[in-house]
Amino acid sequence: MKALIIAQHEFKTLFLSPLAWSLLGVLQFIFAYLFLTQIENFMRVQPQLAFIEHAPSLTDIIVPPLFGNAGIILLLLCPILTMSVICQERRTKTFALLLSAPLSSTDIIVGKYLGISFLLMVITSGISLMPLSLALSGTIDLGKLVCNDLALSLLVGAFAAVGVFCSTLAPHPVLAAILSFSFLLLLWIMDWSTALKDQGNEVIKYLSLVRHFQNLQTGLIHSADLGYFLLFIASFLWLSIRCLDYQRLQK
Repeated sequence: MKALIIAQHEFKTLFLSPLAWSLLGVLQFIFAYLFLTQIENFMRVQPQLAFIEHAPSLTDIIVPPLFGNAGIILLLLCPILTMSVICQERRTKTFALLLSAPLSSTDIIVGKYLGISFLLMVITSGISLMPLSLALSGTIDLGKLVCNDLALSLLVGAFAAVGVFCSTLAPHPVLAAILSFSFLLLLWIMDWSTALKDQGNEVIKYLSLVRHFQNLQTGLIHSADLGYFLLFIASFLWLSIRCLDYQRLQK
């Protein structure tokens, strides 16, 4: 319950800030442009698709590329949104007050993570409404759309977990953003080395964020992909809690 109160306060603080509204406006403009670009691509290739057996559908051409590009853009955005989660408390000199409050480290970390996640869910919901609007005049594979929405939600949840941890660890918001972005970028490009034929290749494949994200985008939900994201998020939240516990002992 305490975590939900913190989450509500964090969400209101983020959502009512000029930065959040500016980012939401810019993001919706970018996503709308990408969406319209995919529609234009579909209209251009539609005459050729009529002669292709098992041709890709409207959903295949529009939805996965849109959500894939959204994942890359949100990788750049999440470190900015999460960099001040804990660091801001240090800058405003309220960090000691926060640690001395009758709140456990779990309440603080989970509450702040949920607050960030609620804002990110607003963003992903706006993305989902764009292809869903095509159902008014065409046929959309709702199952694949839901899978892509789930994949993006889990992906940004993982981004937020890393961002919260880096904000807990770093002494300054800019450093937290740099650490968060660097680590997420490493996990994103890790899949590029899978062409190497060595024993560690399978480990790299499993650790790659983009591979599990793309697996869910295909419309097939595997427990291995869901388990990866849930374990990833839980691990970084646990690290954040332990880090905050240590800082509390130092005070």
